[in-house]
Amino acid sequence: MRFSVYQISRKGGREKNEDRMGYCYTRDAGLFALADGMGGHPEGEMASQLALQTMAALFQRDARPDLADPIRFLQEAIMAGHHQLLRYASEKGLIDNPRTTIVACILQGNAAYWAHCGDSRLYFVRGDKLIARTRDHSYSELQQTLSSVVPLNDRYNRNVLFTCLGSPGRPVIDTVGPLLLQEGDRILLCSDGLWGTTEDDVITHHLASHSISDSVPELVEIALRNGGPKCDNVSIIAMEWESAEDERPSVSTESLGDEVFASTIQASVGGSAEVDDLADDLDEAEIERSIREINEAIRRSANAARKN
Repeated sequence: MRFSVYQISRKGGREKNEDRMGYCYTRDAGLFALADGMGGHPEGEMASQLALQTMAALFQRDARPDLADPIRFLQEAIMAGHHQLLRYASEKGLIDNPRTTIVACILQGNAAYWAHCGDSRLYFVRGDKLIARTRDHSYSELQQTLSSVVPLNDRYNRNVLFTCLGSPGRPVIDTVGPLLLQEGDRILLCSDGLWGTTEDDVITHHLASHSISDSVPELVEIALRNGGPKCDNVSIIAMEWESAEDERPSVSTESLGDEVFASTIQASVGGSAEVDDLADDLDEAEIERSIREINEAIRRSANAARKN
């Protein structure tokens, strides 16, 4: 596989940033994921972090070096994150459960697969066209989908989600794939801080007309300007498949061994299940440092394999 990737998160006008995101990869498979901890419930940042760490741990276990069934993996890994949140709340004696949305994408072979729960979104752009977008698990999106069949009563708050991880009921998980990839295809995962203030056509235009290293930070700035002083956290992770451009940071997995696994998803939950000094803002320097550390680990693993 060869892909370019760029990610950034800004706190906006909120007291803290409860968004988390990152990616993992082996020689033959890649996982990109983003979670948005839900305000109004306890420990939103813990919810998003646990959901991603659970998914990353299962990816490391199952991608050897590819996944037998990517769609099944996404369903089971997201559900495992849900059960982790229920367990965490029970062990801590919380009155309410931490809750989070999640969106995740698997790249494997020459295909993409994705899944989501809640209103964190995925956008798939080819050329200058929006090929696909996830549909939020909110009454607003439900109204648009079912209005001609079962109109919703106006008493419903259409911005309220009807499912998420950590809720008492079983989460709704929607999946898509496989969708065959072409060179230059771009996939963007984001929290509602982006799409809540920025129209789909604006997101598509910027993603299609600029490199992801230019379009992603510009989209974040647009969202923050549109959102004003009370803007929600804005988080984006985007990738370009088989990029012909010399973008940075970029990843090539062609020379990796079967057992090599790399991840930018922090695994910093201690014995007390507390998040250890998680940074609120992910800037470009931090991302590049993480990638350098990953590449160094890969080189060490490859050298060790050659010696053996």
